[in-house]
Amino acid sequence: MSRLLAPLTRAVTYTRWLHLLVGAVVALVCGAVYPGLTRPGFGDWLVILLIPVPLLLVAAVIPVVRRAEGLQARLMLFPGAHARVEDGSREPGVSVAPSASWRDRGRTAAWLTLRLWAGCAVAFVTEQLMAFSLELVDAAAGGPADGESLIPVPGHGWPCALLVPVPLLVLLYGVALAGRLMAAAALGLLGPSATERLAALEERTEQLLERNRIARELHDSIGHALTVAVVQAGAARAAADPAFTDRALHAIEETGRAALEDLERVLLVLRESEQPASRRPTLSEADRLLDSARASGAEVDAELAGALDTVPGPVSREGYRILQEALTNVLRHSGTVPIRVAVTVDGARLRLDVRNPLPPGTPAQARTGGSGLRGIRERAALLGGQSRTGPHEGQWRVQVELPLG
Repeated sequence: MSRLLAPLTRAVTYTRWLHLLVGAVVALVCGAVYPGLTRPGFGDWLVILLIPVPLLLVAAVIPVVRRAEGLQARLMLFPGAHARVEDGSREPGVSVAPSASWRDRGRTAAWLTLRLWAGCAVAFVTEQLMAFSLELVDAAAGGPADGESLIPVPGHGWPCALLVPVPLLVLLYGVALAGRLMAAAALGLLGPSATERLAALEERTEQLLERNRIARELHDSIGHALTVAVVQAGAARAAADPAFTDRALHAIEETGRAALEDLERVLLVLRESEQPASRRPTLSEADRLLDSARASGAEVDAELAGALDTVPGPVSREGYRILQEALTNVLRHSGTVPIRVAVTVDGARLRLDVRNPLPPGTPAQARTGGSGLRGIRERAALLGGQSRTGPHEGQWRVQVELPLG
């Protein structure tokens, strides 16, 4: 029963009714001028329906008309704050952008014409059924029928009073059906164009890529800081040397401070703050990573060859993160073992090579699917480069080549 009465209790039914009636205003105004609205015949109705069409076609050419129609459709044809329904928070698929192409203008013209004709039909049915209901009231009271409705009154007397609600219910359910059909037509004619859908898809893709990049940034930065802190704390406890403990605490402090700066920068991006985000580190600061690894107790043999300060910004920043993850990977899985690092700018390519001895008994397929190694591969692929990670002649090797172009 509640479902049967739902169309009568939903506010959107009546806003749709109003939307349809407003669509007939232009035709009624034109019809009042010619041929007149006093008992119009079938031919007069055709004229009333056709005269406004050229005006609507001209209006459809104006880009802002599509926006106005989209706003009206969103407000009046779809559930929203004015409708007591569960899905009122959903965004209707109706565009509110001005016409950007002749295809948009054509769809707007079709919508305006449909709205005109549907509005006239609903206005005619509304007038007829309401007039019929009033005639039933007069007939029940014993008065004469005035003949305003095209529907004949079935007799006179009190039985007609029982029929008074029938045309009103028919009208309301008919309006509810017409409103649903009009809302469906709005999705097709006022929905986003192919250009708008493509732009929305590109924006969504950019958002996903940015989120993925931020996730990699946090993984590399925070993961490196925590790994260094754990290794340093373990080494200081094992050494039981006040001087070494002091150096370890200093290294933990420096690494933690750098991680906090990276975290603050990422939070600024996520909050879309107007303040500029802090600068991302580049390969020219690679010594900071190497010193952090050395402070953890690892023996790092590094060779930095070429002009690192001339490496393009995107390549240098991603190269820094790749080197950071490679060193973190060594400390996390192998501990304070000797590490061989080579960073070379050779012609049009940047080469990074990080090697460390594998612990005895390490299987050949070890550490090939971690999120850190996957991040290295993703960064290299994003820049059009290549990466190779895995066991090589008794060592674990991370080798990356990035084009500078």
